[in-house]
Amino acid sequence: MALATYSDLKTSVANYLARSDLTSQIPDFISLAEIRLRRELRIRQMLTSTNLTTVGGTATVNLPSDFLELKNLYVDGNPTYSMTYMTPSTLERDGYTYESGRPLYYTVLASTIKFGPTPDTAYTVPLLYYAAPAFLSDSNTSNAFMANCPDLLLYASLAEAEPYLMNDARIALWSQLYDRGVKNLSESDDRAEYSASPLVMSVLSR
Repeated sequence: MALATYSDLKTSVANYLARSDLTSQIPDFISLAEIRLRRELRIRQMLTSTNLTTVGGTATVNLPSDFLELKNLYVDGNPTYSMTYMTPSTLERDGYTYESGRPLYYTVLASTIKFGPTPDTAYTVPLLYYAAPAFLSDSNTSNAFMANCPDLLLYASLAEAEPYLMNDARIALWSQLYDRGVKNLSESDDRAEYSASPLVMSVLSR
């Protein structure tokens, strides 16, 4: 059968498990599968962009609520200015966080980005990041996972179902299929992103 919507996925999980009495549990298996994919999968279809705006005298800016992982950011302007990532401890020690000026360094703290030096005014900071797809539901029948890797959703859902069914012997099978799928999809995504032209070292504007 087709595997294109949330309803299709619930039906497939029930069919693979050969069970018709898990109507209440299957949505939980799928949600757990989505949580796993949020942690482990990064593909270009999850990329999105937004503009952050700093506040003078405030070192941090809130990240988007669907933020998973940062891909790129810089300070907008003419010219644009790149920033250097530092670990939280390094930023506190060496990132000029007690000075004020144009941000040169950044780190991620919980749900915020912290800059050093502390911005002295409002700066526009374009952010490219991996966003968490909204969870599937009866009202949200598809998302980036459903559209691009329904097989991984299925395998991960089945792997979550087996402990509930006390069928531990099948966990390894579904996990193996899932792990292989993540590896193949990640490799395919890398080829699609970088195969059009050879990699070239470039120097960003400062």
